[in-house]
Amino acid sequence: MPALTRELYFTTSTVVDWMDVFTRPLYKHIVVESLEFCQANKGLDIYAWVLMTNHLHMIVGVRGDNTIGDVLRDFKKFTSKSIILSIQENIQESRQKWMLDRCSFRAANDKKVASYKFWQEDNHVEQIYTHDFYRQKLEYIHQNPVRQEIVERAEDYLYSSARNYAGMSGLLNVIVAR
Repeated sequence: MPALTRELYFTTSTVVDWMDVFTRPLYKHIVVESLEFCQANKGLDIYAWVLMTNHLHMIVGVRGDNTIGDVLRDFKKFTSKSIILSIQENIQESRQKWMLDRCSFRAANDKKVASYKFWQEDNHVEQIYTHDFYRQKLEYIHQNPVRQEIVERAEDYLYSSARNYAGMSGLLNVIVAR
């Protein structure tokens, strides 16, 4: 594990109503590309991550002047707009009306959102203070697709850092720290 001389966080971001949006590669890649942008431009260091059908778990740190709250806010704002636009433009999306209706309904009661609310308000951020807590969250993240019976082995799930930790190429560059 990295020395705890810097702050690391376990985060969870969840789609409103736990909608299974991330069953389509189109929407998953918006998240991956946005995380790459945050790494390159916002000082986001990713130690572990997994994108499930309706939520994203990460272990992250932030370099520079941004806080974890700043990075997550910007990430969620951008991905929300991009994913909603993709749903609107994707005429092949069989769940289009239902998903847009759910996001519109959730926005109706939120003064900060104009038309659609994609992510739940809470980021669920926990600061990591100990090596044991880090290891527990790392295992939890990587075993999530196995527990959901999406894959048999964690490293077989493409949208996870388990690949990086198994010595394979992953979709995102991560800091491998055990």
